[in-house]
Amino acid sequence: MSRIRTPAAIVVLLAAAAALFGAAPAAASPVIATALSYVALGDSYASGVGSRAYLDDGTSCQRSVYSYPSLIAAADGFVLNLRACSGARVADVARRQLDALNSSTGYVTITVGGNDAGFAAVLTECAQPGWFSDCNGAVDRAEAAINGVIPGRLADLYAGVRARAPRATVVVVGYPRLFDGEDCNAGTWFSPHEQSRLNAAADLLDQRLSAAASTAGFGFVDPTSVFSPHAVCDSPEWLNGLSMPISESYHPNRAGHREGYLPLVSPALTGGPLVVDARVIATAERSRPGLADRQRSYAGRDAGIRPEVFVKPDLNTPEARAAALLAGVDLGSRASIDAVDARFSSIQAGAAGFVGVVTAAAGEVQLQAVRAGRQAVGAAKSLGAALGGLLGG
Repeated sequence: MSRIRTPAAIVVLLAAAAALFGAAPAAASPVIATALSYVALGDSYASGVGSRAYLDDGTSCQRSVYSYPSLIAAADGFVLNLRACSGARVADVARRQLDALNSSTGYVTITVGGNDAGFAAVLTECAQPGWFSDCNGAVDRAEAAINGVIPGRLADLYAGVRARAPRATVVVVGYPRLFDGEDCNAGTWFSPHEQSRLNAAADLLDQRLSAAASTAGFGFVDPTSVFSPHAVCDSPEWLNGLSMPISESYHPNRAGHREGYLPLVSPALTGGPLVVDARVIATAERSRPGLADRQRSYAGRDAGIRPEVFVKPDLNTPEARAAALLAGVDLGSRASIDAVDARFSSIQAGAAGFVGVVTAAAGEVQLQAVRAGRQAVGAAKSLGAALGGLLGG
């Protein structure tokens, strides 16, 4: 491991100097507490979802010793309070996590906002075949929230952080783009256009996070460029694609935290880069019981946070079968599913022929819905619910 500076070592030297020159112990204590106290706030991207190993802390937060906050704490000798929790929204951080901060807190990181934008639900919608998806509408709604609702929430949250931790170094950590033009997972149908729109929504959220952080006087870390060559289906992949268990999907894996987030966050937080070696990993792993015990004391309030989880496409529902019937899809043929998906995805990307394709598939009854653009998909889903009984659902 190598660093420009080691805060824990500096603290030891300060304490030794205080003892040598007769400084009062009471004067030295706040320095030690401030230098070593680190609180990690936020959602699943900070808690460590995607790393496949979680604390037994009596919660569904899925906190991991392989998350970037845990690795930073292990490398620097910080006392970590890993309050980040899967599913947390800005309001959850404000109501359930901020009481971990105090005037002695030295370092704070925050990763939150993705759940306020509904990214899990957006991914769930966009993962479905184009003939059964309103990806454009889902992304539009997410972007509306990012532009219209989330900035005000962030401003209030960041003010609360500063009020509770007035001397802390605070770094806001953004979200990476998930895709690099490829979807290699057999159970999802993310078209290139949909991937581009999802990436653009992540960029937009990062812009709003950065602006709010700047206004609050906080640092900001943008992971976009570092993660871009390591997106879903890239080699090496730092972001999980469709995974088992499903909660692991579309989150950074261990390499994403270790090689992606940590080298970005560490300099912004402490002023010096670090390299994680076997000793740091071992230190993080040994911290597991202490971290779990600390978070177990918060289990009651964490129970109010509901994890936001991606849902794998299911083409066996009555709604999906009705949409397939309307679109002319043979659900027994993967080639048919994919071929019609490609046509609809092209339509949704703005290509010509939308009216003709859906008219051929569904007839004149669907033509009026076609004229409403992507509202045709919603109409198919509504019709699917009504036809479910007839189709054996």
